[in-house]
Amino acid sequence: MRLSSLYVAAMAVYQVCGLILPQPGSAKYEDLAAKDRYLRALHSRAVNPTLEQERANAVKDAFVFAWNGYFSTCKGQDELEPVTNTCNNPRNNWGASAVDALSTALVMEIQDIVTDILDYIPTIDFTTSATQVSLFETTIRYLAGMLSGYALLREEILTVTGSTPNIEALLTQSQSLAGSLSFAFDTPTGIPSNNIYLNNRTTDGETVNSLATIGSLVLEWQHLSDITGNATYGALAQKAESYLLNPEPTYNEPFPGLVGSEVNISNGVFLDATGGWNGGDDSFYEYLIKMYVYDSSRFSNYRDRWVLAADSTMKYLASHPSSRPDLTFLASYVNTTFVNASEHLTCFDGGNFLLGGSVLDRQDYIDFGLALVNGCHDTYTSTLTGIGPETFSWNTSGVDSSNQFFYEKNGFYITNPLYDLRPEVMESYYYAYRITGNTLYQDWAWDAFVAINATTRVGNGFSEVSDVNAVNGGSFGSLQESFLFAEVMKYSYLIHAPDAPFQVSNDYQNKWVFNTEAHPLIVAGPPV
Repeated sequence: MRLSSLYVAAMAVYQVCGLILPQPGSAKYEDLAAKDRYLRALHSRAVNPTLEQERANAVKDAFVFAWNGYFSTCKGQDELEPVTNTCNNPRNNWGASAVDALSTALVMEIQDIVTDILDYIPTIDFTTSATQVSLFETTIRYLAGMLSGYALLREEILTVTGSTPNIEALLTQSQSLAGSLSFAFDTPTGIPSNNIYLNNRTTDGETVNSLATIGSLVLEWQHLSDITGNATYGALAQKAESYLLNPEPTYNEPFPGLVGSEVNISNGVFLDATGGWNGGDDSFYEYLIKMYVYDSSRFSNYRDRWVLAADSTMKYLASHPSSRPDLTFLASYVNTTFVNASEHLTCFDGGNFLLGGSVLDRQDYIDFGLALVNGCHDTYTSTLTGIGPETFSWNTSGVDSSNQFFYEKNGFYITNPLYDLRPEVMESYYYAYRITGNTLYQDWAWDAFVAINATTRVGNGFSEVSDVNAVNGGSFGSLQESFLFAEVMKYSYLIHAPDAPFQVSNDYQNKWVFNTEAHPLIVAGPPV
């Protein structure tokens, strides 16, 4: 355990406060909640509006820089390739970066960027595409981006002068897009095909779909139903989700609430018992508790499934590296065999447990979420760049002379050193701060943002880098995903920004809920 030096410092703080610090080795000292209290004593500071504003403004400046690089070169296209200053269109050439940037520009209150995006979105033709369309990616980026912008503008988060017709176009275009995508659900079960072709209304012929790509549609499609009064959209997504909420066969649910990763489209049965909170499964579990936040009166069954999964996760998947038992990561599973490896994608898990613990008034979930946040923080602070890797492991069979020192010191070793501008660690810092109020997590988020800005900024934007544990991140890959605008910049900003209705609440008053691409959607039921 690496708290010995912290303990000495904390002792002085506790003495000043007239408190008695538990002794190392005692049950209370080992308790996760106690550890968090020590960190609070060490790192808490009076809220400094000037510091917070300076940090928020710095993130805002980085967002504007990236936006200007994209918009000046790739307006109407999906992504900027900042190293070569060229454009890329992996999202059907509909302008993914612009749509993903809208809700962030709104919460940052950047009028001119909002106006540019509102002028652009009505020009998109969502009825046609020359390339394959991903139902999942299109839903979380385009559909959610437009619905979020519509909600934020209708709630007058930012009033845009003279843009009322274009505000309504956000809803019109959302309906156009959903209409184009809806045939994906025309299967024997209603479980959609993920990879579709709009021009001839066909699919790629795949007979299976994955847990996350089925289970991460219902929030957006249900919201579209709720604001239009057309029940069809939500009914499509909920029918598909029903197979995940009532999984068959039962042996493909190896732990209560934790299921396999692949589902047969034609009959709805699970085809395996392999899974966890990694990519391909992740946002299914994320959306269970978020659907309850969205409307607790209609979606209590989603809450119940999340509780089952959360309890099993704490009981079976919590894993502590042999070299650093103070750290907590989540293992995955193949049937009932555990795999001690994880991903940057998985690091949203701490934030999801914190949200669940907050809305359900469960301190055990909050404590576990903080432990997961601390583990993912370690993956950042252990590298030369201060950024965490794409994948990592703590499986001791993979430890050899090349990584033994790193593993002994840090509790994991890197299996893929790439950084693809992923937001999940920043996301969990955001929830940790909003739920606990502990400014330590603001500092962690700022450190991460500084590292990302220093390492990945190149040309007119930000790029993936090849090796987070190499000087300067190794080499650039010239890929600036649209989620840089939607997630990395938004979470980096909001953690320092003033309170607002769309911010995550710790007092059972969540009036908004973030989709998996960090687009805030206004809740339909009573706040929780």
